Amino acid sequence: MRIVCIGGGPAGLYFALLMKRQHPEHHVTVVERNRAFDTFGWGVVFSDATMQSMRQWDPETAEAIEVSFNHWDDIELVFKGRKIRTTGHGFVGIGRKKMLNILQERCLELGVELLFEQDVESDEQFADADLIIASDGVNSRIRNKYADVFKPDMVIRPNRYVWLGTDKKFDAFTFDFQRTEHGWFQAHIYRFDENTSTFIVETSDDVFRAHGLDQMDQDQSIAFCEKLFEGTLDGHKLMTNARHLRGSAWLNFGRLICEKWGHFNGRSHVVLMGDSAHTAHFAIGSGTKLAIDDAIELTRQFDILGHDKANIPAVLSAYEEVRRVDVARIQNAARNAMEWFEVVGTRYADTLEPEQFMYSMLTRSQRISHENLRLRDKDWLEGFERWFAERAGVEPAANGAVPPPMFTPFRLRGLTLRNRIVVSPMAMYSATDGVPNDFHLVHLGARAMGGAALVFPEMTCVSADARITPGCLGLWNDEQTQGFKRIVDFVHQQTPAKIGIQLGHAGRKGATRVAWEGIDQPLDEGAWPLISASALPYLKHSDTPREMTREDMDRVIGDFVHATERARDLGFDILELHVAHGYLLSSFLSPLTNLRTDDYGGAHAARARFPLEVFHAVRKVWPEDRPMSVRLSTHDWHEGGNTPEDAAIFARLFKEAGADMIDCSSGQVVKEEKPVYGRLFQTPFSDKIRNEIQVPTIAVGAISEADHANSIIAAGRADLCAIARPHLADPSFVMHEAAKIGYEEQPWPKQYHSARAQYVNNLARAATTAGKS
Repeated sequence: MRIVCIGGGPAGLYFALLMKRQHPEHHVTVVERNRAFDTFGWGVVFSDATMQSMRQWDPETAEAIEVSFNHWDDIELVFKGRKIRTTGHGFVGIGRKKMLNILQERCLELGVELLFEQDVESDEQFADADLIIASDGVNSRIRNKYADVFKPDMVIRPNRYVWLGTDKKFDAFTFDFQRTEHGWFQAHIYRFDENTSTFIVETSDDVFRAHGLDQMDQDQSIAFCEKLFEGTLDGHKLMTNARHLRGSAWLNFGRLICEKWGHFNGRSHVVLMGDSAHTAHFAIGSGTKLAIDDAIELTRQFDILGHDKANIPAVLSAYEEVRRVDVARIQNAARNAMEWFEVVGTRYADTLEPEQFMYSMLTRSQRISHENLRLRDKDWLEGFERWFAERAGVEPAANGAVPPPMFTPFRLRGLTLRNRIVVSPMAMYSATDGVPNDFHLVHLGARAMGGAALVFPEMTCVSADARITPGCLGLWNDEQTQGFKRIVDFVHQQTPAKIGIQLGHAGRKGATRVAWEGIDQPLDEGAWPLISASALPYLKHSDTPREMTREDMDRVIGDFVHATERARDLGFDILELHVAHGYLLSSFLSPLTNLRTDDYGGAHAARARFPLEVFHAVRKVWPEDRPMSVRLSTHDWHEGGNTPEDAAIFARLFKEAGADMIDCSSGQVVKEEKPVYGRLFQTPFSDKIRNEIQVPTIAVGAISEADHANSIIAAGRADLCAIARPHLADPSFVMHEAAKIGYEEQPWPKQYHSARAQYVNNLARAATTAGKS
């Protein structure tokens, strides 16, 4: 094949040498606009795992890089006058120029043609090529030429950063945070050769402009950074190699992803690789890794499908299918890390103590979990767990042991929970006329016995016409009250758990079938009239609700108050007001479902007016020593709907009204929503509200193991974790997760003690067997 790589960065060079190494008969050319052995940039970073892949594919290149790279295991935080260090992280740093020179030399050894100082305008300059690799960077001319095919999506991020260097030799990947009168700056620092370290300075756009950095030239900007970080630089200077850029050389990061990566231009197949196809923020050092992995995967697909031009379409299709998944995973992690640095000054730096700030920073991408930190640096993590437990009021055991974060107690008003795990309110659709029965007793009783600190029945409706389905729970009459009394008494008398109640009104989502007969589908018969903020049906064929009048509002408030009085007298430990998922109170908050033009529509405060009226009325009759939480949909997942920024406004309003905690769910407001699912996908919403609004939160959504919960609680992203499906699959989820991570202090019901040792032994036996296989 005739292969041309346009752009001599890591992607183009590495693919060229791999293809020439695998099949020397290929005619491979790399075209680069810079001079031979000349490049810009400081150090690049990639992980030990990437280095291992390079050893497998071309040991000679890997060996040359390993001789030249700087490897470190330690991460050091400089923050609020403290230095905290942890180890076991395994990164490789190498000068960008040195790495590219190694790749260039290897290409020449293998017979790759290198053409320098050639500024390629178009792929048409290589009409004889069978395959053209567009590895010409984030501003790729080739990609832009075929933008209607590749459909690039570029999002410019708000933070400003400048890429500098210094001759101070750092022995750890160092993060230095410095506060000024206008806000916070952070430096990302790592050594990449014998004499030089990369020194990236980053801050928010507001802080950047407040200091006048937008008006400074490069020398003034460098002098500012040297003064700001003088304690870490120890008299060393900062250097730039961006004299070719105008102004101060501060940049905004652009996140890029393309809908398609391959194209046939009529003569040649063109494929994107590296930064021309995708970018990932430097916060996790992933750009070079993605480029190298692209090159490896495209080569691997040729090895699998055949090194012949007839196979190019199939190869490119397979390449894109495989790489798109891994790139999405890395971009998601990089996005989490990037967003952490974008909000660090407003969300974490002023409020978190150095120990928890360090933990939050280490787990910012959500790729590194609690137990992963234990594998990396057991001593540091155990010290952090001791620090966390002490702040939760836990005295160390006689042997010095402390519980992991999820097993520390939590206090709210007069309520004390023995751990941080909540059984989510989950609709069971198994009541008759709203009355709880034996199913609910066994369902909730089993989970209370299973170790969770707090259990909730499903949303309990405040009137007959407040139900979602005929099978929903209610609390508006004496028979229902008696049914709940059995459950509350059982939980209090037979388990160490607490029990809460979530009160709600279905609104426009009412009068539907139970889930297994057609979720959200309207009843064929026996439906009741619906009310909502506006006269909008949930589905096109759903019954249309009536827009609420003042009379309706007064009646509904009365229903909530009466249900609250019954819940109070039953002895429920916490009350949650359901203001999420498109139900009645939620329908007022979202502009997608509230089209009112009176005092209850329009701006945030107006849309929140009726839900707040309900909250105030309920709080007035709910005992002072018992907490109240509010469940919010913190993202509507639909254009024009509420975003996390809107949710933060509502959370503040409820906090000011007296809410003790915000339960951070999302979605289900409109059927046309497009949520982005993933592990812990709703936790960032809890993180935002907890740390910006300074109110305790509950995290929900795809939390499925102790490692998840420990990471969330330890980092301060939530105070409690509400877990749904895992509790449906395993009523003893908490006891079992405690055993899996070796936490021995989680109590089991005395009647089940004989099973505990066997369960733990079976886990140990399974681990031993797995280790031998």
